[in-house]
Amino acid sequence: MCSIPLVSLNTEEMPNDSMPLQDLPSLSPQGSMLFHSNRINKRKSRGFLSEGLDTECTPTELIQQWSPPHKHQRLAAKGKENDDNHFVLARRSRRRKEPTAGISWDHLPDELLLRILFCLPLQDLLRKSVVCKRWHRLVFDESLWHSVDLEGLTHMGPALQQVLKTRIRRLRCPRAFVEEFHFTGTDPLQLVQMDLSSSIIPTAALESIICHCRLLEFLSLEGLQLSDNIISSLAKNPNMLQLNLSGCSGFSAPVVADLLKSCSSIEQLNISWCSFNNDHVKSVVSHLSPSVTHLNLSGYRESLTLDDVKVLVERCRQIETLDLSDSTLLMADVFPVLKQLKRLLHLSLSRCYHIHLAALTDLGKLFPALSLLDVFGLVQDSHLPSLKKEMPHVSINTRPFSGVARPMPASRAVGSSSDHTMWNRQCRLRFRL
Repeated sequence: MCSIPLVSLNTEEMPNDSMPLQDLPSLSPQGSMLFHSNRINKRKSRGFLSEGLDTECTPTELIQQWSPPHKHQRLAAKGKENDDNHFVLARRSRRRKEPTAGISWDHLPDELLLRILFCLPLQDLLRKSVVCKRWHRLVFDESLWHSVDLEGLTHMGPALQQVLKTRIRRLRCPRAFVEEFHFTGTDPLQLVQMDLSSSIIPTAALESIICHCRLLEFLSLEGLQLSDNIISSLAKNPNMLQLNLSGCSGFSAPVVADLLKSCSSIEQLNISWCSFNNDHVKSVVSHLSPSVTHLNLSGYRESLTLDDVKVLVERCRQIETLDLSDSTLLMADVFPVLKQLKRLLHLSLSRCYHIHLAALTDLGKLFPALSLLDVFGLVQDSHLPSLKKEMPHVSINTRPFSGVARPMPASRAVGSSSDHTMWNRQCRLRFRL
């Protein structure tokens, strides 16, 4: 019986510049050195056999002598290769490799997916909501919709409906257009800050939003048409800190009084240039909270009187910024009354035409803490140097617009990189036109 000799490979004889693993020849018997040696031995035996069997009558003994050995059956059992001192080359079955597919998105936990979605801008986030039901649920998770900026968006009724249902906390939506809209939610909204300044929104639609608010602290409805129902709903937000109703109309004096009595924590109030009569003005000055530090009560030419200022000063001794511009009934006798405001830093009396230049020169002595004075329309440019000489520590006519309770400070340039902030903070999700 013929046994196959074991061929030993000397690794030291391998060339130094060996081929990469993927380029090496197959390790099957057809490509191994062992099989190559076997083929050479077979060729030699065939040649020798042909020499002895070249006659027609070949003895039986010779045929038996040169007959090829019987093949041994390959053993597949492990550990049986060297039984009976015979070496048998057997090919073991290869183990089937498990599929090594990449990690599926379906296997990621919700917490990790939310962290990934948190990094996406608004438009991309909305596109992901149509992938599947699970992603739709995650995309509209309230943790991703803490603050949203929809400035200038048109026909935004459906978008606003869905955004409000995400339990959003901060909504910036100035100069937007909202068509007929009615908020259909039943739970109270979680809004803390909201800016709808100069937007076009039906009064009924605004009512459906405000009546669901109980946690508002910062609100700007500048330039909007309101109603008594809206003001009454605002009164249910006792934590209100800054309220901007500049240029608003459509509500009565009694509801203003109720609002100011309920929102006793207001620190900044801008209620300038509203469609007010004498009753409205008296409701404001008679019910303002003593906690008010910034007040804009400008624009009431024939409605704000000296007696109203006296009531105001008596109630609100903590005022630091006061804007009484365009109150044409006020004269120089208002200064002794305002002198009681020991913390007054910024005073605006622009276009109060009955106050003369001579009366302004003593303001530096009357208000030692004063640092900003706006008297646009009262002082000509040629007289400004002499007035500044009398009050060297006061900046005169440096703030043409009031920033009281407004979401964006009046001193900020429109179009700047920080133009999209709301009360000094940017919204995380912003719709880019």
